[in-house]
Order: sequence, then structure tokens, then C-alpha cells
Amino acid sequence: MASTRIENATVWSGHRLPDGSVYSSDAVLMVDGRIVALGETARRLPADQVVDAGGGFVAPAFGDGHVHPIFGGLEREFAPVRDHATPPEIAAAVGAWAREHPEMEWVRGEGFDHTLAPEGIFLAEWLDAEVPDRPVVLRATDYHTVWVNSEALRRVGYATGVTQPHDGEIVLDSAGAPTGTLREWGAWRPVYNLLPTPPESMRLSAVDFAMSGFASTGITWVQDAWVEPGDVATWLTASDQGILHTDIDLALWADPNAWRDQLAHFAAAREQVAADGGPFVTSHTIKFFADGVIESATSAMLEPFCDCPHWKGMPNWEPSEMAAAVAAIDAMGFTAHIHAIGDAGVRMALDSMEHAARVNPPRDRRWVIVHTQLVDPPDLPRFAELGVIANFEPYWSKFDSWQSELTAPRLGPERTNRQFQTATLARMGAHISFGSDWPVTTFAPLEGIQVAVTRQMDPDGPPWMPEERLSVDDALAAYTLGVAFQAGRDDAGLIRPGAVADVVLLDADPRAVDPMTIGAIAVRSTWRRGQLTFGN
Repeated sequence: MASTRIENATVWSGHRLPDGSVYSSDAVLMVDGRIVALGETARRLPADQVVDAGGGFVAPAFGDGHVHPIFGGLEREFAPVRDHATPPEIAAAVGAWAREHPEMEWVRGEGFDHTLAPEGIFLAEWLDAEVPDRPVVLRATDYHTVWVNSEALRRVGYATGVTQPHDGEIVLDSAGAPTGTLREWGAWRPVYNLLPTPPESMRLSAVDFAMSGFASTGITWVQDAWVEPGDVATWLTASDQGILHTDIDLALWADPNAWRDQLAHFAAAREQVAADGGPFVTSHTIKFFADGVIESATSAMLEPFCDCPHWKGMPNWEPSEMAAAVAAIDAMGFTAHIHAIGDAGVRMALDSMEHAARVNPPRDRRWVIVHTQLVDPPDLPRFAELGVIANFEPYWSKFDSWQSELTAPRLGPERTNRQFQTATLARMGAHISFGSDWPVTTFAPLEGIQVAVTRQMDPDGPPWMPEERLSVDDALAAYTLGVAFQAGRDDAGLIRPGAVADVVLLDADPRAVDPMTIGAIAVRSTWRRGQLTFGN
């Protein structure tokens, strides 16, 4: 039997005591992938390896309830478009990369800041000045907005008089010509269909990069929240090659235009993963996009945007179709994982889940509404009533440039200050889980916890919606037990005898430091099922 004891530590078990505090100990023993004992019993029993934590903080390892590992890992293979201050700087970086890679027919980049142009509209001519003779395709940090040059527009056939797709927007200028900005699936999917598929070796390298990053930040389980057919084989190969440092569940993407035809594929993919995925890969989930994002005015809204008084956004589904699709996959035993940003998108997701529960037999459902950015007040109690998990990306819960430049002008003051109501939903009894949506923002849980606890950009700045701040204990719970509950892992997310030995060792107790420094706490070691995946 392989055994490891961690001692001389503050062991935060995650188990709530009657007074609301969390039970803590000073040692934990892991044997053959399970927690066996805590405290004095753990210290008394023999262990193959003894780790002196030196007063460090031990907790259940973190989970990420919504992340895109392949997307994030692939970003470094393309033109470096992140962390630039102006569109010309982005274009210059793209041009330099294109000149260094003359063999690339298509110039691609992922993750530029979509707040840098007025109203989020980026012009093809800015890219033409650097790369006039090859198609350029750049995706913004929101992963819902794409910026292309004139050659890309030509190849996809977008010109003056183009017919708008029903599920996207080809942004046009005053003369009716495409600007170079494409919003949502229907507009940019035809362009991405022309891109060459990255070779499998590159995709596996992306997985390895992502997995190593997760382990280094204390993560041992992730929800890949957007899996298309070719991705399944990549994950199974990664499992065979031993490069998975986390457990992972694959959320298969439901296409609103073809979901009925996908049902057989969903079942076959689940069977394939069960047969070939080993102990670390599952596929229990179906991903839906109810709507887009507020920054691009594509989220589905109950009332119009303030800066466009006749526009209520862009739902990706007809409500009756989403209800039918959620009921169908629920009947197959899958969990619905629904991206919903606007209040109409959230309502459509809740209505679909309520419909599925009404027409299908009772069972233990762990369905998820992810992002949960804006919820109409009457819909808030429905999360607890329907047993819906509210998954938040806590790093978003701050008033940053996304908010000041794009979101707040579209929502107006009242709706702006009803976003990301994490504490409100928790007080109402809803299950809360946390994720990152990486590569949209950082996957480091401690950085997310810092924002969840402070809702501040900097130490001297005002908090945004301070009534929605969480305690450190509650934020830790959302990243541990909350994600484990979402995953259906009832033997994970706590440090207690019999639980899976997913454990993280931190340099300091997040409850005992300045809250604005929580994100800087070092992760010293991570264990997944009792095996060290990071540190020593």
C-alpha cells in the first residue's frame, strides 16, 4: 500500500460544524488514493512518506467547474494577441508573427482584448495594413467575437449585401459592407470551418500544457465545457499517454441547428469514453449555449439594451427547442450544462430544466447554469427550488474594463449592479460551484477566491456590490465541495476518512492573510488520488 502523511499543518477539512465553522485538524493520512485518518490517528499510523507542511495549509484539491483546456493550450501556438493596449499593437504583433511563419496559409490568434475598439468593433483594414495577402482570423478573450482581415472575408464570401445568419452577426458599416467583426456562431463558424485542423501532436501538447498548469495551481478535476467530436479522441489519446494530471469530464456540445441528429453520437461518445478513458475521463454532460455575451450585445435579455433600445440580444435557441433538447438528453442520463449570461437566457435555461424534470422520471440531477451573470429577481429562488447549480467564474466579479467599456453602458446602472449575485443565491439555498472559463481568464483558483472575497480590483479601490462578497470558507467550499457536487463525486471535495485523496498544500492559510493577497499564496504540492502531480 502506498501511503503519505502530511503533518504540522492546518488541515481545512471542508466539513461544516453546527456553528458554521469548518472543522480543522493538524495532519492527514492518505493510503492507496483515499483519506484514511486525520489528526492524532493520522500521526500514529505508519506512512511510506511523511511531509512536514511547516505550518502550511492543507485543503481538498480544487476543481474547475467550467474550463476549456484545449483552447487554452493551443493559444500559445498562434500569433500572440493577448496583453496589447491598442488595435494597432495587436495588428503589429500579428504581422510580425506572420512574417516569421511564411509557411502558414492562415494566420490565427486567440485572446485579444475586445474592449480596445469603440463598441467592440474591429476593422479588417487594421489587419490588412500588416497582412494583406493571407487570411487572418483572431478570436477575442470572450471567445464569442472574431476579428478578420479582408482576405478572410473574401474567402468566406462575406461582402456587401451578405445575408445575416440567424444565430450570429456579421457587423456591417454604414454602407452595408462587413467591417471585419463577427459575433457568435453563425457569423464566425463558417470562417473557422476553413481553418486547417491543428495536428494531433499540437493538440496533445496543448492538453499537456493545460494539465501541468492545473496541477500547479492545485486543481485535480475539471469540466471541459465545450467538446466537439474530434476532441474526444484527443482526450482518450492523452489518457493513454499518461499526460492527464486531473480527472476530466467531457461536455459534448449540443448544436441548436442539429441536436436531434447528435443524440446517437452523444450516446456513442459516452460509451467510447467509458470503454477507453481509463479512471480519469468521463463524459456525463451536454453543453448548451443559451445565448452569447453582454459585451457583444448577444446575450438574451428580457428588456432591451440601454445603448440599443430595440435590441434584446441573440438567443441561440428557440425556448421550445431547448426544452425539448434538455428533456431528451436528460432522459438519456446526461447532465445539462447551460451557458446563460442574460436574464432571458437564464430564464430559458431554468424553464428547460423545469420541463425536463416534469416530463422525465425523478432522478439525482446535477444540472448546471454556468456564468449566471444576470438573473431576473423572480428567477433567483428557482435555482434552489429546481436543484440547479449556479456555476460562477469568480474572477469576473469585479468592475474592470469589460464592465466599464462595454457591459455597463449596455445594461445601465440598475442591471449592472445585479450581476454575479453569488452570495444572494447561496443565501437562498442554491448550490454554488466555481470555475474559470480559461482561457477567457486565469484558471488559478486562489486568484478567483481573492475576487470572490473582495470584489475589488485593487486594495485602495471600492468593492463592487460588497453585499455579494463571500467568506473565505465559502469561496474555498465553492472551488472544492461545490465542484465535487457538480461532478457527482460524492466521495470528493472534503478531507474525511473514505474520501478520494485529492489534496492541495498551500504556503499560507487564505483566511489569515490580507484578502487582497490571497491570489499570491503559493501552491506547494498537489495530490490527485494520493499521487503527487505537482511539487514535492
